[in-house]
Amino acid sequence: MRFRLTPRETSFYDMFAASADNIVTGSKLLMELLGADSSGRAEIAERMRAAEHAGDDATHAIFHQLNSSFITPFDREDIYNLASSLDDIMDFMEEAVDLVVLYQVEDLPKGVEQQIEVLARAAELTAEAMPSLRTMNNLTEYWIEVNRLENQADQIHRKLLATLFNGKYDAIEVLKLKQIVDVLEEAADAFEHVANTVETIAVKES
Repeated sequence: MRFRLTPRETSFYDMFAASADNIVTGSKLLMELLGADSSGRAEIAERMRAAEHAGDDATHAIFHQLNSSFITPFDREDIYNLASSLDDIMDFMEEAVDLVVLYQVEDLPKGVEQQIEVLARAAELTAEAMPSLRTMNNLTEYWIEVNRLENQADQIHRKLLATLFNGKYDAIEVLKLKQIVDVLEEAADAFEHVANTVETIAVKES
């Protein structure tokens, strides 16, 4: 660890942890969506929207702190990238839930539950990793595992696309379902972006 003579703003760590905890909340709402009926899905969408707004507030708080801090715990660009990527995850999860409700999807294709399980695991790992930014210790396994999960998500996504294009769904349903599974895949990609940013920070701080 590089020795520093100047104090650094520590509230960023707490804000990153809060943002990641909110993502865990979002992933749990995605899990709830799987077993819900249409009325239950609408209620879940409202709760997800509230969580997404909380995520936006957390991101804006980080940006405000960044703009008003003379000394930061690590590079400003990395703080911005990490906050933005965490926000992207929540945005994609909220979008997926909203699309299910707006499109009045009755049955999600087999494999979506695997997508969501991957996202839930990535959310847990991300929330567990954020407090370690204070010390930069024990983070290697985190970004390796998230990258592995993203590769798994890619495979699930490709299988889902193959299912959607096998001729069993009508064209309109394919368009609806493809947009949903694509957004869930984007959420998995965003988790990887967070992990890659954490790796970049750790390398710079080592």
